[in-house]
Amino acid sequence: MGLYDTYLAVRHRLDDETPPEHVAIVLTERDLLEQGAYETLADVFQWAFDYGARRVTVSVSVLDEAVVDTLARELADVSAPRPVAVRGPDDTRPADAPIQVNIGLGGKREFAAAVREVATDVEAGEVAPAEITAEDVEGHLVFPEEPDLLIKTGAERLSDFMIWQSVYSELYFTDVNWRDFRKRDYLRALLEFQQRKRRFGR
Repeated sequence: MGLYDTYLAVRHRLDDETPPEHVAIVLTERDLLEQGAYETLADVFQWAFDYGARRVTVSVSVLDEAVVDTLARELADVSAPRPVAVRGPDDTRPADAPIQVNIGLGGKREFAAAVREVATDVEAGEVAPAEITAEDVEGHLVFPEEPDLLIKTGAERLSDFMIWQSVYSELYFTDVNWRDFRKRDYLRALLEFQQRKRRFGR
């Protein structure tokens, strides 16, 4: 670790504010075509848990669903310090591993599927329409956990990512491309998070 990275790490550890427990990363399939992309992802997994995270969610937007199976295999093989759950656009099983990877399941599709399942519960008489709560919707999401910090590299757009879950997340955009993302960039995101006053919509 270089001197500047060490400086940032010390600043992070001396900061009295709590670091994010759940970090989300937004990628595109194009990011993963770059040389070294999967090695960068393995590094980010390690950094996240080294610096206080308990959960990491990665969302990969895709233009062609034909690449989903290939990406799923490659992402499942990435070196990771914790168990990994990979979900594609047609896999609606809840993801409950410490590292969650979403490939091509956009927030709109996930939310629509959750609403359909709530409607099925209503039809079955399990819940009355007037009694539906946010928890009922969250209970049917594939990725129910809300990220504390969401990091997007390369451009300031979220690519239909976790529409429901990220409503109170702190968003961090960097113009550094994924292939060039380094520990110092991750630490800068953490420090920015720790300097913000979270309001949770208030």
